[in-house]
Amino acid sequence: MKESDPPIPTAERPPLIEFRQVSRIYGRGLAEVRALDRVDLLIQAGEFVAVMGPSGSGKSTAMNILGCLDTPNAGSYRFRGVPVESLDRDQRARLRRHYLGFVFQGFNLLNRTSALENVELPLIYRHIPRAERHQRARQALAMVGLTGWEHHTPGELSGGQQQRVAIARAMVTQPSLLLADEPTGNLDTARSHEIMDLLTGLNRDQGITVLMVTHEADMADYAHRVIHFLDGRVADTRPETEAA
Repeated sequence: MKESDPPIPTAERPPLIEFRQVSRIYGRGLAEVRALDRVDLLIQAGEFVAVMGPSGSGKSTAMNILGCLDTPNAGSYRFRGVPVESLDRDQRARLRRHYLGFVFQGFNLLNRTSALENVELPLIYRHIPRAERHQRARQALAMVGLTGWEHHTPGELSGGQQQRVAIARAMVTQPSLLLADEPTGNLDTARSHEIMDLLTGLNRDQGITVLMVTHEADMADYAHRVIHFLDGRVADTRPETEAA
């Protein structure tokens, strides 16, 4: 497979992501921990889904598998109908680069690098020419409301602005799925709602599927659907109108 080739084939109109009896087990014997225990999960393209649950419930493990940062011990994870466990390491890396965007609680920006350069990073890994990188990064920053802030470093930006840069970096590759892990965890209430309005707009206007882990019920209210994890299993899944 060449770098220019799509990383995976695409089945006709399958769910975007699907877990079929997925288990992730760490340790053996008395030290065994079932982080995920035969989880079934179905998410359609264009959904905005919030994932909630106490610490140790399995939600972060599920996100790591969805992001191709971990693999299940049993069961199948399918992306657009294709079993991800059948892909080799390079193919999974290409899936991440071409289809997935990541936003984290801690922003994960390079401190001595400008906002524009931070947003360009994923395009460097994809060997995009410099002029095109600059153009696409500027467009992504404009999309999150940061026109004029391109040359500011993270230390010159507020927490909300830093998270906007992180979202622009995730969106600059035009992913199919945005994985957001506690994206408002380090922000005050006003900035949190600004970020949620931004994510909602990207989902609504650009059709980006958003899967967000959060501990905050008022942030989960922005989602179309809320999935609750408990003890490595899906304990409950509800539409927004019932979850609010």
